[in-house]
Amino acid sequence: MLDYKLLHALATVIECGGFERAGDALGLSQSAVSQRIKSLEVRLGQPVLIRHPELHPTPAGQRLLNHYQQVQLLERDLRTTLPTLGESAPRLRIAINADSLVTWWADAVGELCRAEGLLLDLVVEDQDVGLKRLRDGDVAACLCASPQPIAGARCVPLGEMAYQPLATPDYIARHFPHGPSIDAFRQAPAIVFGPHDQLQHRFLAQCGYHGSFPYHLCPSSEGFVRLALAGMGYGMIPQMMQADALVAEGRLASIAPGESLSVPLYWHFWRHSGNVLERLTRALGQVTLK
Repeated sequence: MLDYKLLHALATVIECGGFERAGDALGLSQSAVSQRIKSLEVRLGQPVLIRHPELHPTPAGQRLLNHYQQVQLLERDLRTTLPTLGESAPRLRIAINADSLVTWWADAVGELCRAEGLLLDLVVEDQDVGLKRLRDGDVAACLCASPQPIAGARCVPLGEMAYQPLATPDYIARHFPHGPSIDAFRQAPAIVFGPHDQLQHRFLAQCGYHGSFPYHLCPSSEGFVRLALAGMGYGMIPQMMQADALVAEGRLASIAPGESLSVPLYWHFWRHSGNVLERLTRALGQVTLK
């Protein structure tokens, strides 16, 4: 039988990114946390963590984490039907892309979280790589751009988010005086959310450009828009954000009028993870993206 105290230590080490922070979260010393991981590895007969060059679970550790996530959700459902087991606030760890978080997510899940006392542990991750978090057992669900389900999980399409390539009129006059062109794309500074963000590359490929380009890295949706408003570059800004209002006010404009990029979003979650994820999935199914 599995010792869930040991699995809890493993999950906390991964969530916190280290033994010392995990000890703080669990109220244990770093050595006590290390001993629990060692006990788990002895019982399993193989390592559950790779410690260098960066901390991440082994394949066996990933399977244990996936199992632990599902058990936590099932226990939450059991406490609902058997209150004498004791109540604790349920917490759901989810990987989500930043643009969804600052636009439609809160409206979609707010009522459910309030009604059920559900606490969310949101891990902001690019929509192209969030699925790795689920595969690694780090989260119970994720919102990402991949339609390919992983073994043991379900995949539900939610719709598409539309992005426009926006910059200030002055920036466009400087860098795109004759409209979009290969030379302009090669030289004009762009704004990219993070090293894994492929929106800019997809847009440029859609326009026929596949080369390199200068760019700012800005891992903040709000900061992203502020850099664009400061005339520092052009970026792919969600239509659901304040883009429409900023364009209507004349503060931003498209560098390629009529061009946009649509990104599909998919909700992935572990099968047999309990009713709360099913209810959350139904709530997300009511969202209308554009």
